[in-house]
Amino acid sequence: MYSYREELWFETQKRRELINITRKVEKCIFDSKIKEGIVLVNAMHITASVFINDDESGLHKDFDKFLERLAPEKPYSQYHHNTYEDNADAHLKRSIMGREVVCAITNGKLDFGPWEQIFYGEFDGKRRKRVLIKIIGE
Repeated sequence: MYSYREELWFETQKRRELINITRKVEKCIFDSKIKEGIVLVNAMHITASVFINDDESGLHKDFDKFLERLAPEKPYSQYHHNTYEDNADAHLKRSIMGREVVCAITNGKLDFGPWEQIFYGEFDGKRRKRVLIKIIGE
């Protein structure tokens, strides 16, 4: 059994962004030389997410609209958390979208369905944040 660890760093230009990181994860799998195993992709910040879905721009807009309806950014005063920071909505959005994904690796590749892609979801951007990639297998 072998393991491989890598960090991906992001600094988004907007407060909320979805970034397709599938190719970066695939490169980590290639670099690891692990052919059979699992990969953990984990957002290392409490206001960011990692999830799997389709890479379709209309769907991305739907996610943003859906999350904003459930946990609107403003008014900031609606949240008890927003005394020092103004990011309570980002904490809630992360809770909805999840913190990580675990994916199968078969023959050195992600074992995915036809439309599955891995995304980094940023909900309180404009600062440097990271994603952990941990691969275990043989």
